[in-house]
Amino acid sequence: MLYLGMHLGKLAKVLLFVMVLMANCVSPVQAAASKAFCQTGNDPKVDTAFGCVPVKIDAFVAWLLPFMFGISGGIAFLLMVYGFILLTTSSGDPKKVAGAQETITSAITGLLLSIFALFLLRLIAVGILKIPGIN
Repeated sequence: MLYLGMHLGKLAKVLLFVMVLMANCVSPVQAAASKAFCQTGNDPKVDTAFGCVPVKIDAFVAWLLPFMFGISGGIAFLLMVYGFILLTTSSGDPKKVAGAQETITSAITGLLLSIFALFLLRLIAVGILKIPGIN
């Protein structure tokens, strides 16, 4: 597997990872056969390792968004810590200081973008384009 992994391109590695991940998920046929649906109210959900995951797209996005914002916030925090460590260990070297400042600035920019992403989506999709179904 190591020999195969060394010769695959980046896209092929990503596709292989997604295929392995999908192979471990519950398919709709398996879910229907094994009674893997959990019913809460009117929204059908599939019982997975992550808990009861909604089947409808709007409920799924509402379920997924808090996880995504948490992950993006955690990554931004770790990048800021990494930038501060680079800044501390730069020993006054102008190139290293500039690289550390750029890392910190990029992390803060990414954090602000992820914070305002939901607001921008709502502004554009509901306010300007008036797409139905998005509240």
